[in-house]
Amino acid sequence: MDRKIKAVQYGVGKMSVYTMRYMLEKGIEIVGAIDVNPEVIGKDVGQIMEKENIGVIVSDAKNAREVLSSSKPDICIITTRSLFSEVEEPFMLCAELGINAISTCEEAFFPMNSNPNLTKKVDELAKKNNCTITGTGYQDIYWGQLISSIAGSTQTIKKIKGSSSYNVEEYGIALAEAHGAGLTLEEFDKKIASADRISDEERNAVIEKGDYMPSYMWNVNGWLCSKLGLTVTSQTQKCVPQTYKDDIFSSTLNMNIKAGDSTGMSAVVTTTTKEGIIIESECIGKVYAPDEYDKNVWTVEGEPTTTITVEKPATVELTCATVVNRIPDVINAEAGYITTEKFGELNFKVKPLNEYVK
Repeated sequence: MDRKIKAVQYGVGKMSVYTMRYMLEKGIEIVGAIDVNPEVIGKDVGQIMEKENIGVIVSDAKNAREVLSSSKPDICIITTRSLFSEVEEPFMLCAELGINAISTCEEAFFPMNSNPNLTKKVDELAKKNNCTITGTGYQDIYWGQLISSIAGSTQTIKKIKGSSSYNVEEYGIALAEAHGAGLTLEEFDKKIASADRISDEERNAVIEKGDYMPSYMWNVNGWLCSKLGLTVTSQTQKCVPQTYKDDIFSSTLNMNIKAGDSTGMSAVVTTTTKEGIIIESECIGKVYAPDEYDKNVWTVEGEPTTTITVEKPATVELTCATVVNRIPDVINAEAGYITTEKFGELNFKVKPLNEYVK
């Protein structure tokens, strides 16, 4: 592409501070910004990034259609909510207008195994209007490509086991609420844990209705199976609340979480496959105590067995850099809802990103 990529930032919260800065640093022109928060609507995005004004004002999401139609971006970066149904509106709007879109929505990483009907709906509209919609983030590399690369150097695999922890304080209120932070144990059991005490048939029915609440690893396991060519025979999920012995203040929730209440959750997803390989992955998202930090540990068990540990990854920055570096891949991809295992490996982009667009 012989001009700068044009982008609209949809969702101007904590994550966008990084995605917008990274886009500018990679030679992308920000031509619009959209949010629902009255505290940021009307502000220049430079102010959001604590930099000089750049002449792009945050618009009310009520005017999203007008902003996208008038600015004609090459791509829309959506950093709002965590469930696929919660980003249906911006996804469908982009698909209708023929605008490529990429989101940090965790379920959007591989939504066909948790909300297949809505995925099909977005896919069909995107194909009709010749644009690509996808989801990416930290999991693209650290729960996905990194694991498939290790598998690629393994002769036989019996089991893939992973665990990753992250501080929900760093991602905004939507993620913190999705993890049950601030709930009593009784509330956690009722609102989150009880949803998985159902049969496979009941779960499949909920998924078909689009009402399932997947943990992040639910979609990651689906992505890994697709990437590795595995056939899923069953998949289960168990969510367990995390607690701490002392009160912890959450700035994101703006509340004091009492000792013994839920600071977040651990979600374990177990996938069995026709090929005999089991994938067991766990994500631990919670409000951290003072001595806790992010960790990502994965083991590919087989011949040979390999374990890789990443301590204290900068998950927010890694998420946002992944989103920005994926932008040329999205623009170059075929039309439809295309998950990132079909894009090929994510590589470092040393040149302005428009130079990677075919």
